[in-house]
Amino acid sequence: MDTRMTAPRASLQDARSSRLADAYAFVASRHWTFKVGSALLVLVLAMVFFAPWLAPYDPGALNLISRLRPPSAEHWLGTDHLGRDVLSRLLVGGQFTVTISAITVVISLVLGTLIGVIAGRAGGLLDEVAMRVVDLLISVPDVVVAIFLIGIFGPSYFTLIFSLTLVGWTPYARLARALTKEVNSREYIRAAEVLGMKRSFVIFRHIIPNTIRPIAAVSFLRFGHKLITVGGLSYLGLGVQPPNPDWGLMLAEAQPYLERAPLLMIAPGAVIFLAALSVTWIGHGMEIERRGARVAGQ
Repeated sequence: MDTRMTAPRASLQDARSSRLADAYAFVASRHWTFKVGSALLVLVLAMVFFAPWLAPYDPGALNLISRLRPPSAEHWLGTDHLGRDVLSRLLVGGQFTVTISAITVVISLVLGTLIGVIAGRAGGLLDEVAMRVVDLLISVPDVVVAIFLIGIFGPSYFTLIFSLTLVGWTPYARLARALTKEVNSREYIRAAEVLGMKRSFVIFRHIIPNTIRPIAAVSFLRFGHKLITVGGLSYLGLGVQPPNPDWGLMLAEAQPYLERAPLLMIAPGAVIFLAALSVTWIGHGMEIERRGARVAGQ
């Protein structure tokens, strides 16, 4: 065999093994809440994104003869009031909730971080105006904004994302502004200013990298909140519309049959709880380590 062909392959395999080893070492050295939360999150994400291949039945297929059947070898979690397989609907139903929550958190994180960093860096009138806007919007629950806008424009992906992002960026902006104020007093920032570096370079090269870790921890905590919010809106009929499956909608449809088939509510409720708990534990573990590192550094 030509050694010129095997050498690049060997180096590529070594690089992959090194990255896997680094990732394993990173997770193994974290707080236990981070480890458990990461394991739960991987399980939920695998269930959601591989749902088309894992679902044993079509989640929308009706079979009124088999309605409200208990768990069996044929239907592991039973069937709902229309004879649809609960496991299949549970697997596919997480795609909407997880996707909308993730998109909302990413947009809010980017927007809020940029606003907070720019306000904290600029100071003066810009900082004062930005923080007063944050104080105004952060006092309004995102659920109220979502219900109001969906009531006007109707339920849709865009309306839901926009309504949850409209006030969702404010916690990130407030945190990013406080962290920027702290970083501004450090010597390397002053050195960069003395050397005449551009403001944008200082922000993206020095300030954001040194503030992103606590912001990332908050984003995981907010992601759990968004999961519950999106599920609650679907439960109220303001999210996914029937017959499409969704965890919150499954809770609403199962409520009239709680006594006869309690698993119809227990299953989606448990998945929402585990998904929210996983990201909350990840954020909690990151925050514990950040505080420990900060105390050690002092």
